[in-house]
Amino acid sequence: MKAHRYTMKWDLDVFFKGGSQSKEFKQYVERLEQDAQTFDTEVKELPVTDTEAWKKVIRFLQNIGTRLSQAHSFVSCLTAQNVKDEQAKLLQGRLSQLDAVLHRTGTRLDQKMLEVSEKDWDALLKDSEIQPVSFKLREQRRRAKEKMAPELESLVGDLSVDGYHAWGDLYDTIVGRMSIPFEEDGEVKELSVGQANNKLHSSNRQTRQRAFRQLSEAWEKESDLCASALNHLAGYRLNLYRNRGWDSVLKEPVEINRMSEATLQTMWDVISQNKAKILEYMKRKASLLGLKALSWYDIYAPVSTKEQKVSYDEAADFITEQFGRFSPAMANFAKTAFELRWIEAEDRPGKRPGGFCTTFPESGQSRIFMTYAGTASNVATLAHELGHAYHSYVMRDLPSLARRYSMSVAETASTFAETLVADAAIQHASTKEQKIALLEDKLQRAVAFFMDIHARFLFETRFYEKRSKGLLTAADLNQLTLEAEKEAFQGALEEYHPHFWASKLHFYITGVPFYNFPYTFGYLFSTGIYARAQQEGPAFADRYVALLRDTGSMTVEGLAQKHLGVDLTRPDFWQTAIRVVHEDVDRFLQLTEK
Repeated sequence: MKAHRYTMKWDLDVFFKGGSQSKEFKQYVERLEQDAQTFDTEVKELPVTDTEAWKKVIRFLQNIGTRLSQAHSFVSCLTAQNVKDEQAKLLQGRLSQLDAVLHRTGTRLDQKMLEVSEKDWDALLKDSEIQPVSFKLREQRRRAKEKMAPELESLVGDLSVDGYHAWGDLYDTIVGRMSIPFEEDGEVKELSVGQANNKLHSSNRQTRQRAFRQLSEAWEKESDLCASALNHLAGYRLNLYRNRGWDSVLKEPVEINRMSEATLQTMWDVISQNKAKILEYMKRKASLLGLKALSWYDIYAPVSTKEQKVSYDEAADFITEQFGRFSPAMANFAKTAFELRWIEAEDRPGKRPGGFCTTFPESGQSRIFMTYAGTASNVATLAHELGHAYHSYVMRDLPSLARRYSMSVAETASTFAETLVADAAIQHASTKEQKIALLEDKLQRAVAFFMDIHARFLFETRFYEKRSKGLLTAADLNQLTLEAEKEAFQGALEEYHPHFWASKLHFYITGVPFYNFPYTFGYLFSTGIYARAQQEGPAFADRYVALLRDTGSMTVEGLAQKHLGVDLTRPDFWQTAIRVVHEDVDRFLQLTEK
């Protein structure tokens, strides 16, 4: 068997040797805990009129934030690579306790900010050392004005560890113990949820259908526990929002994503008005598969029965080459990531499902997690996660507070990278069949962002509305999911996925509520940026980096206005971006014409 040029297992020892048993990491966390107490004292004794004292505290804030992110990234990698690593889960719990301590200190710092007069605050933010992080500090002070009294916010942080976050962590526990029996070649294998999910991309419909049935059955068995977790997560948020005097469940998610509800609503309105073309694609795909209509497990299936496998090395070389056509710096970055083992891609049991990229800010590196099985979709995921890593890389020299970009713009960089590779793959395809297959894989993502994620958004919005009146059963959640999917897909599917609410990690993430619409925003925003890059050629690469470097210091509306000259609250930009997607549909329809 030919050896891989690039190792498919990541290197975590470069950060802390020994994994979850690392003595070095234990000492690192102990120092963090000590410094957190010192920081709390510094904030408590901070004289609010002393500029030099403020500068010292802000330096301390950025230092401890960087190191805590480093620790969280390490533990998230440990729990992802082995869902049964109990020691890693204990470390995760320890960091949650540390988060609570820093949350209390952050609340105290918020109160100190509110004690500074407007005049003195403006003068502080103009200081040459503070100015680069002034956007984040201004944002923090504004949000502090909208919260409860400091002692109540501190109590919230303390209670969240074993309440709110514990309910969120329950998903990992559930997934970790799940095993999906799946028969292949006359042998029944026990698959992880991630491995079973990969079967939904098979070219064999019976394989997809069996995987879907087995997964649905497994999630049905866990549905009562999942319903409990989801109900309590939502109940917590609703009660917290009520006590803060917030009247919209979208207030926190849009603020976290640094956008207005007007921008979000405009985006969904334009998408809803432009789904007809996507439905044409879905109808044609069903025809190519010999079906009257697609079912849920057909959405991400290849149209070709010849499932072309791409080796990990081939994927690495192709991604690096295509990044280089846009930007040599981006290509060099990708090469470094592959060579220095920044990526965990091995297909093995015991791994968490899905993919992610996490940053180790103190080291100026990232780590990418996925399960690589050689599909076109896997290549796209790899490019996508490298886009995330590149985004962090180009910001590595900025102050810590200026690197904290929102999820909406994080998805911009990843989707841009994914599109670069997808379009190149289509262009370089040697046969018509390959071109169709690659174009179709790209259009699957349009369905994901326009239909699937829209369904998630509709489900969550309605779930919160109903949850405000009382608890929902698993059957209620199935029904809500079904209604949302039918609306989002405009009735185009023959069979839907009523247990999707139980299976999707994103609904259980406590850090970012409504962990859905930023993906669609990032997809369309990056599509608009990609269209601009196509127009302007290689000269746009530097402007692209400038845009990425500003993502931690501006709202999405400000970012779009400064770097693209567009208004995101108006439909024009969104319509232009969707037109690019429609052109892909037209190419697909033309290539598949009988």
